[in-house]
Amino acid sequence: MPPASEDDQARGPVVEVLYVEQCPNFPAALALVERVAAELGLAVMVRTTLITDQATAERVRFVGSPTVRVDGYDVDPEGELAGEYTLECRLYWHEHRLAGYPQERLVREALLRAAGPA
Repeated sequence: MPPASEDDQARGPVVEVLYVEQCPNFPAALALVERVAAELGLAVMVRTTLITDQATAERVRFVGSPTVRVDGYDVDPEGELAGEYTLECRLYWHEHRLAGYPQERLVREALLRAAGPA
């Protein structure tokens, strides 16, 4: 997906949370995004997208559920490199474990980067 348009950027970062039905980690990922944006005092546009088939997964470069993107870029740089598009659950490396949602630090950094200079 291309980066957000200038109109979107004028309103603040656009956060996409892409997921598959029955994803147990989608609610946690969405709550994380909303909480971090609120803590940073950022007005963000949050879009959730249900991915229903493999063709759509390939078209939108979906590397697993949930995927969180800010202004078109995966919050986890490893996600951009995956190249394998799937309707499966996605795991993220945290400091000492795997989890089904991105690290808070990655979400925070992506939002701050997208918001630009204060």
